[in-house]
Amino acid sequence: MNRSGDPETLGHFGPGEWTMTAAVAAMWGSSFLWIAIAIDHVEAGVVPLGRCLFGAAVLALFPAARRRIERRDWPRFVLLATLWMAIPFLLYPIAESTVSSSITGMINGGLPVVSAVVTAFWVRRAPSVFRMVAVLIGFAGIAVISISSVNEGTSADAKGVLLLAVALLCYAFAANIAQPMQRKYGSMAPMLWMAIIASVLSLPYGVVSLVRGGADLKAFGALFMLGAMGTGIAFALYGVLLARAGTVRGMIGIFFTPIVGTILGVAVRGVSLHALAIVGMLIVFVGAAMVSRPEPPQVQLPERLLEVGDEVGRGLDAYREA
Repeated sequence: MNRSGDPETLGHFGPGEWTMTAAVAAMWGSSFLWIAIAIDHVEAGVVPLGRCLFGAAVLALFPAARRRIERRDWPRFVLLATLWMAIPFLLYPIAESTVSSSITGMINGGLPVVSAVVTAFWVRRAPSVFRMVAVLIGFAGIAVISISSVNEGTSADAKGVLLLAVALLCYAFAANIAQPMQRKYGSMAPMLWMAIIASVLSLPYGVVSLVRGGADLKAFGALFMLGAMGTGIAFALYGVLLARAGTVRGMIGIFFTPIVGTILGVAVRGVSLHALAIVGMLIVFVGAAMVSRPEPPQVQLPERLLEVGDEVGRGLDAYREA
């Protein structure tokens, strides 16, 4: 297979990729704060509905996003909307009711690791040892940050951790399923249609939850920030990164989301920053820099060497038959 255009094996991140990565990290890192504020005022079922509606409204402002999709691609988009938005957008607020934000950030930061494994099976090509070491280093840094940020008395139950693990698997599979659609329609249009479809899928449970639990202005503001920034703009930039950098390198911003969450915890909630968290941040930077390096291309054996191997094999078969 010709992989000359494979983004995983092309050049290093440039300033544009790093700028988009920083923006995505900032918006996704703050999403834990907006989710926490939202579930203080509304039931968890309202979060995916509000997030998708506000995200779709922002994406629809871009002309490039308002591109029609072919009828034959609708089943794939329904699957993408389910895996990328509808399911994980519901699982996160449910999980955050029993899992501390620090542990949530640590688990969420493992997405590049999960993605590397899923992508390896998806494309039937194992990542290089260097790539696997890089994502493990990044995850180790995230673990250091998260563990240092856990306060006494905070905990996570098995159910919440399992829900977050399922959400990560949904994201990892969706990122691979989405790549052909992003190459076909660009990065903006798939995100808009996924947000619209996910809004429809989230509507029944969202309306029931809204009627049952109500909402207030604080919840509205949190859902707006979560949807407009964390879903609309962030996912549009993320789609561009996936198309330009590949599935694994496009997820480098995930490494920085716990850092953003820690900073917001200090600035907004008055959480004291542990010195160990700074060490974790430095480890994360090292892991992210390593992941940003391109995968080495697979070595292809010369065709003549393969022909010689076939000839030797046929000779051995003939010898056995004799």
